[in-house]
Amino acid sequence: MPSYSPYDWNESIQQRNEYIEDRLKDGSPVVALTYDGGLLLLSARQTQRKIYEVYDKLMFSAIGNQSDVEQIRRGAIDAAHQEGFSRSPDDVSVQRLVSFQLSPAIKRIYGDPFAQPIVIKGIFAELGKTQERDLLMTLSYDGEFSSTPGMAVVAGTAYAEDRMREHLKTETESGTPDLGAALRAALYAWGVGMKHLEAEDRADADYSTD
Repeated sequence: MPSYSPYDWNESIQQRNEYIEDRLKDGSPVVALTYDGGLLLLSARQTQRKIYEVYDKLMFSAIGNQSDVEQIRRGAIDAAHQEGFSRSPDDVSVQRLVSFQLSPAIKRIYGDPFAQPIVIKGIFAELGKTQERDLLMTLSYDGEFSSTPGMAVVAGTAYAEDRMREHLKTETESGTPDLGAALRAALYAWGVGMKHLEAEDRADADYSTD
């Protein structure tokens, strides 16, 4: 009977991470930003829809395999409607949806070396009754999640995400933008993300030919 050691598990997780991150590199970045009249989610894709309504005042967008994005979208919609039906529509929140429904399921799949990994990095947004109660959460392929006030980004690499956040922070230093300013800032941040993804791809290609 074959044995399976902790070293084998760690090795499989490392290989899994490399596989997922390589697949994510081609993803069109997503930007989420609070503005003075609501929440803005922005991305660009010619072939597929990128931004979805999950429930009343709840939105979702992601990069990754389209089939995995669709799986998470459907799972989020089903969980939100079940929560709203069994409890109350007021009980449906991004916090509960991500932390209690989606994250545990993704973590189980991620930790199973024999399961097909979920290739996805997503943003969930909840429009609050006031701007201060808007909530943005990112969810990764390993099930880890975080909430960020005012803005959130996902892109194919961590470096691209860092550059996007730097730009958004600069654009919002003077306060909460109006819709026009938020749209310009988000579109430019998306371009920053794409630029750095392309630059990293060229660097990888140059390295591979040495």
